[in-house]
Amino acid sequence: MLADKSARKPAAPASSSEGGWNDYDCKPSKEHPRPVVLVHGTGGNAVSNWLGLAPYLKKRGYCVFSLDYGQYNGVPLLYGLGPMEDSAAQLGTFVDKVLEASDTNKVDIVGHSQGGMMPRYYMKFLGGADKVNALVGIAPSNHGTTLSGLTKLVDLLPPLGDVIDGLAPSLMQQKRGSEFMARLNEGGDTLPGVKYTVIATKYDEIVTPYKSQFLEGPDVNNVVLQDLCPADISEHLAIGLFDKLAFHETANALDPANAEPTTCSS
Repeated sequence: MLADKSARKPAAPASSSEGGWNDYDCKPSKEHPRPVVLVHGTGGNAVSNWLGLAPYLKKRGYCVFSLDYGQYNGVPLLYGLGPMEDSAAQLGTFVDKVLEASDTNKVDIVGHSQGGMMPRYYMKFLGGADKVNALVGIAPSNHGTTLSGLTKLVDLLPPLGDVIDGLAPSLMQQKRGSEFMARLNEGGDTLPGVKYTVIATKYDEIVTPYKSQFLEGPDVNNVVLQDLCPADISEHLAIGLFDKLAFHETANALDPANAEPTTCSS
């Protein structure tokens, strides 16, 4: 699904067409010196998750790239289902491809849900920290989720957890208190040299409680949309797909020197 330099056909999808994202001829500018890698959430893919944000960033002069990761058991179109250790390795391979094509030594990563959390595994355990300047997590599952209390069913009915794990291991790994979460967050949430932004909504019904998305440490900015605009009612999917306030805060995180206040009219 990702375009290379030779894959430029009139019928190409928006993500890989000239002027769109995943343009491997794009060279970062002086104003935006790093390529942006977009990492979709569980069940998303390189196109559907980014039909709003990718053009938004591209229009502002960024070189923007997105990947599919975490395919599991041959399920088509829905990605981010496989073990997150494998997904993190796939992200690492993709980052290296982008760095080589753009002739840069660092990227900025923007991810939604699992995609805002899983890159932390890549940075912590797979050597990615030296290749990442900033991580922007939009509704990220940084400390796991209770899924509005539904994960209690797995505790009460362990066979249910086995079924879910067989269909999509990443779902069980994102359960609050999982072994994966314990290992990811052991020793602290952040790594030196990386700037972190979390963009959350109080109305998130998937990653709950919403404050579990926050990170602690230096170079961390935790943002709640309703603190910027009380009228914003975006929930978990909307904040990543089309919330212009979240897009504006993402742009601020990528270019803090030129950040502008985010308000209801942003």
